[in-house]
Amino acid sequence: MTTLGSILRGHAARLTALAIILPLYGLARQPESSGTELSRLAGRFRFVRRPLPEPPGDLSRIVRPVHPSLKRIESWISSVGASVALNDLDGDGLPNDVAYVDTRADRVVIGPAPGTGGRFEPFVLGPEPLRHDPATMAPMGCLPGDLNEDGLMDILVYYWGRPPVAFLRKHEGGQAGRLARTGYVAREIAPEGGRWFTNSATLADLDGDGHADLIVGNYFPDDAHVLDARAGGVEEMQHSMSRADNGGRKHLLRWVDAVGGPEPTVRFADVEGALDDLGGYGWTLAVGAADLDGDLLPEIYLANDFGPDRLLHNRSRPGEFRFSLLEGRRTLATPSSKVLGRDSFKGMGVDFGDLNGDGILDIFVSNIAADYALEESHFAFLGTGELGRMGEGVAPFHDESERLGLSRSSWGWDAKLADFDNDGGPEVIQALGFVRGTVDRWPELQELAMGNDVFLQDPRNWPRFQPGDDLCGHPRNLFAVRDGGGRYRDIASSLGLEEPGVSRGIAVADIDGDGRLEFAVANQWAPSSLYVNEGSPAGAFLGLHLLLPVDRSRDGPTRSRPGHPGVDISGRPALGAAALVELPDGRTLRGQVDGGNGHSGKRSSDLHFGLGPLTPGSVLRVELSWRDSEGRVRRETLQLAPGWHSVLLRGPQRVVD
Repeated sequence: MTTLGSILRGHAARLTALAIILPLYGLARQPESSGTELSRLAGRFRFVRRPLPEPPGDLSRIVRPVHPSLKRIESWISSVGASVALNDLDGDGLPNDVAYVDTRADRVVIGPAPGTGGRFEPFVLGPEPLRHDPATMAPMGCLPGDLNEDGLMDILVYYWGRPPVAFLRKHEGGQAGRLARTGYVAREIAPEGGRWFTNSATLADLDGDGHADLIVGNYFPDDAHVLDARAGGVEEMQHSMSRADNGGRKHLLRWVDAVGGPEPTVRFADVEGALDDLGGYGWTLAVGAADLDGDLLPEIYLANDFGPDRLLHNRSRPGEFRFSLLEGRRTLATPSSKVLGRDSFKGMGVDFGDLNGDGILDIFVSNIAADYALEESHFAFLGTGELGRMGEGVAPFHDESERLGLSRSSWGWDAKLADFDNDGGPEVIQALGFVRGTVDRWPELQELAMGNDVFLQDPRNWPRFQPGDDLCGHPRNLFAVRDGGGRYRDIASSLGLEEPGVSRGIAVADIDGDGRLEFAVANQWAPSSLYVNEGSPAGAFLGLHLLLPVDRSRDGPTRSRPGHPGVDISGRPALGAAALVELPDGRTLRGQVDGGNGHSGKRSSDLHFGLGPLTPGSVLRVELSWRDSEGRVRRETLQLAPGWHSVLLRGPQRVVD
């Protein structure tokens, strides 16, 4: 006994440490679901994978030519660019067309979504005759939108190496005609000659004048030479892993005017300095815009790599852009990096939705959260509903990602919140992965991340990250579903959602109009995919095509009818319009028309609400709020049955000054 006592006394410090560490280890581990529980959750879903149409030519490339000073980290530099969008490009009333960037060829491909019929032949969309040098420029994303407000869907393509290009759809003889490359006109939207390095862009009416403006999030500093293999000097990387503010400028482009017809045009003006003092030089990978305080002026979320994200409160007026910085409030139990606006993580994706079913919009943000690697945290910022605090500079959101089971997955990029089984609550899907290879380079990256920030800015101080090196392993994209207790569980493996490469962008739409959402995934240096939803929905749905009239001279009551847009009801997407759906059991569902939120995946312009089980013959009260083409706030309430509805928002019944 004496011997045992002396042994215990000799190891008292170690035993005390173990007594502290073991309970903390248990608390840090996420609860695990049984195979039976995961199978039960997965039984509600079934998706069939179909490859997206591919461009012609050699598709074997896995890196881009880069500046000589970046050659040693060419795989790192070449890790972005895959993107995808689903929308109605050909005007048939369904979002059954795809626009995506295939990084293997650095081409923008336009085509019918696989399985939706051969309505037109896939084609490649290039900026010629505008300035274009394939040796120093590469497309990074596609953003569909009616840029010139003529009722036809255009496409904004953003690049590394030049400002974005607006591809405007021609309108000849009163008919749009069959979709083809010759049906688009390429137009500059920024002064020629500049070099932008854009990783995300979204459309939103920021000043409330009735027209959609552009928010452009650049990554590398403007006028860098990242893709120029013939340039001299040394390119600049981030100057910190957690507080970098030497990235590309955020450009706010105000809509000025436009013309339709056979030679369409659109004109934007760069609002100088609008975001410069509000995180305007972070290394932005994702941009989001959503009205969080109910005034129909969208707030802006900038998801920044290597430093704090920024949530900007919109206080603009027509022609006058004003924003103020919002930050969350830290409590005793809240780490600083889990407070909105004070994080030091790697923001890579953002989306808005009601994660906990309380009828308030929440914010989901992708960061890096890889087990046994860089374990930061994704964010699930739940709204408190204290909207008045925004006027005090306080972001009324708190992170609950750990409690909800959404804090960890892997190297997260785009993320989308959407209800794929119509049960009334969103699933969370997330693109994962970074650089895939056979030689594990995580130790070198860890050494870089833990080193002195002063060495980061010069790429010659970095380890080598080149073809064959691996920085992420082989993660499977996240598909997370709420269980009975409200916690999200990843069922991707049960659904067989296996991609041929690392993923970047995710787009969501009901491509066939059956009320079940599909999604497309853009992969880096690999074929990309469409997932067709063939599951048995858990409930009914309400789908809304919310449109603004193209002809502003004609006013009248709001018109709605069941089904999809056609010649009798057509218009441009009412970006930012909000819908509040009241269910018979007292729950409310909220949605806003999305103008392109996220990293490099763009959902369709429609609103989709899963309703759960409903009594046959149910009619829903739907409150609509929007800004008309003159910027006036309008509100109207409709009584709608489940299913798809086309709504032309013209009604002067209630104008809010």
